[in-house]
Amino acid sequence: MKTYAFRLHPHQDLMAEIVAFAKEKHIRAGVLLTCVGSLEQVTLRYANTGKATQLNGHFEIVSLVGTFAEHSGEHIHLSVSDGQGQTTGGHMLPGNKVYTTAEIVLGALDNLEFEREVDPTYGYAELVVHIKTPNQ
Repeated sequence: MKTYAFRLHPHQDLMAEIVAFAKEKHIRAGVLLTCVGSLEQVTLRYANTGKATQLNGHFEIVSLVGTFAEHSGEHIHLSVSDGQGQTTGGHMLPGNKVYTTAEIVLGALDNLEFEREVDPTYGYAELVVHIKTPNQ
């Protein structure tokens, strides 16, 4: 596994920057290892809903987990807490804006390639993992 670490600055979009990084580095199977920081805008899709929920204020990132690849998209979950310690989380959508910083560490799995295929059970594009041969 190759690892990367980088910092985002105020007002940058968390999702857009992760996607751009994956494309820039040609990551075919990526995992989020850790992220700490804060957001001024949070955009999530809660479980079993089809709509986005946007929150504005100051939030600490308490968890950011998921998989991504340069060509097949991403599946990332985000949890944040507010100033009273109330925590919420869900499927991360575009529109999560950094407040002060976001320190991201991610990994690229060199022996794998991620794709997404529609699973007929619920109609979502779900992860398909391919093992790369040495000369791929």
